[in-house]
Amino acid sequence: MTPDALFVFGLLAAAVILFASDRLRPDIVALLIILALILGDILPVNQAVAGFGDPLVLLIAGLFVVGEGLVRTGVAYQVGVWLTRLAGASESRLLILLMLAVAGLGAFMSSTGVVAIFIPVVLGITARLGISPGRLMMPMAFAALFSGLLTLIATPPNLVVNEALRNAGLQPFGFFSITPIGLLALTLGVVYMGVIGSRLLPVHPPKTGTAGRRHTLLELAESYNLAGQLHRLRLDPNSPLIGQTVADAQLRTRYDVTIVGVGQTERFTETVSPALSTTVFRPADALYVVGSDEAVKTLCAAEHLTRLLIAESEQRSLTQELGLVEVLLPPESELIGQTLRQAAFRTQHGLSVLGIRRRSQPLPSNLSEEKLAFGDTLLVAGTWKSISLLQSDQRHFLVLNLPAELSEVAPAYRQAPFALAILLIMVLTMAFGIVDNVAAVLLAALAMGLFRCLRMEDAYRSINWPTLVIIAGLLPLARAMEQTGGVTLIADGLVAGLGGFGPLALLAGVFLLAALIGMFISNTATALLVAPVAIVAAQQIGVSPYPFAMTVAVAASAAFTTPVSSPVNTLVLAPGGYRFIDFIRVGVPLLLVIMALTLLVVPLLLPF
Repeated sequence: MTPDALFVFGLLAAAVILFASDRLRPDIVALLIILALILGDILPVNQAVAGFGDPLVLLIAGLFVVGEGLVRTGVAYQVGVWLTRLAGASESRLLILLMLAVAGLGAFMSSTGVVAIFIPVVLGITARLGISPGRLMMPMAFAALFSGLLTLIATPPNLVVNEALRNAGLQPFGFFSITPIGLLALTLGVVYMGVIGSRLLPVHPPKTGTAGRRHTLLELAESYNLAGQLHRLRLDPNSPLIGQTVADAQLRTRYDVTIVGVGQTERFTETVSPALSTTVFRPADALYVVGSDEAVKTLCAAEHLTRLLIAESEQRSLTQELGLVEVLLPPESELIGQTLRQAAFRTQHGLSVLGIRRRSQPLPSNLSEEKLAFGDTLLVAGTWKSISLLQSDQRHFLVLNLPAELSEVAPAYRQAPFALAILLIMVLTMAFGIVDNVAAVLLAALAMGLFRCLRMEDAYRSINWPTLVIIAGLLPLARAMEQTGGVTLIADGLVAGLGGFGPLALLAGVFLLAALIGMFISNTATALLVAPVAIVAAQQIGVSPYPFAMTVAVAASAAFTTPVSSPVNTLVLAPGGYRFIDFIRVGVPLLLVIMALTLLVVPLLLPF
């Protein structure tokens, strides 16, 4: 072994220890690897930092943006709503449908993003059914891992393995090459979790308090004595309000009723807009107002309005556009000493004050004439965008409580058809090889912005930069292992130990090597390190490298055994109330099942 190879192996061992110990952030470890390769004179600077410009990094960044487009248009969340309706009160049916829904979404967007979306959905379902979140959180995480085996773009390890094939001068996998084994693995995983895994999962709810829990819109309303005071009213053709602005109507002053939104029906669909001071009332508008029954009754009689029911579809549309937030007035706030009328609050901020609490007690009606004081908390309603602007004005407002429903908001839900069309075109383009994968993903990401599925700032925010840094840092380490002969040494060891027993035994060794490393570092890093070894080992015994590369991809996604094997496992650790041993107890048998499936099916699909 050359000194350079010894140095690289030492660097690899140090990286694994640092990844496993969690003493440093993984992206920091990746940057330290780059520095070590440069300072150790293993790679020149241009090669050590080349990972940041690698097509793989651009591809993964683009997929993060496409996934965010699906989130912000509400496509992902609507799957959760559909799931809740379909599952009913059956835990076993819910487990199956949840795993299938998460795997289906995760095939085309970030599995980490899918799990983040579904965590509040699952918490709500388990609270309604009275079961432990731990009964569903781990199956959901495992389904997200299985989703990585459904398409080439579903998870970074697949793209890493494909890049390793390309670097070896081999034809990469096609878009759906991994799909057959992925479907079988998902089926086995669902059966395993339904029959065996569910018996091993925690039964009792995690003992966590409610500290830090977001209040729902209903709870916020109740704290200001406003529960049940939201009404939907229709303007009659002869209403004197028609043609007036919200400011001219003075509904709060005259009737003690606050208008928060105006609904307009177009093509049988009602669109709700915030009630701004300049909003003009038009015939057949639906007014969303907050006030007591008596006040609303008086308003309807005087201004010729008709009460309407608020159906579930209207409630959903309302929460997509408008929200509630509780804010505190700090000592420097310009509102102190002014009334809401004097401050022209609605005109200045585009928000409506629904209630005021002073010393934890809600103030009585006639809020527009009440002088505000330091320490008052205001319950305000308006668009989510206006609320976010309020958050940035910390000199005059301190945001206390954002509602739990914020996680359900899809700011660009009207663009959902465009997001679905963009996703379909991207998948078809990649599946049929019309353009290069990187170009297809970047075009899709740009189209998401062009069709207003998300804003540029949302696109940049959606990219998981630490993940990209990790990949960019480990790519040169894998290259250094190849250049110094490290890959060949590991492959020689595998071949010497298992090659004499045939290619199937060597395939099992590759799977176990990837699974063992994957217990301590991320599955993406595992694929980066093991894929070149597997390809060289196959070439040394004179068989096709494709089943070995596919085995690395499967083993990398089979990261069930520890909470640190994959970000999706880490995400569900706290909400599920799991311990480290829970993942070992449930994950190790599942890993062995997937290993058996891999050794049986992969050689059939990709002969040696």
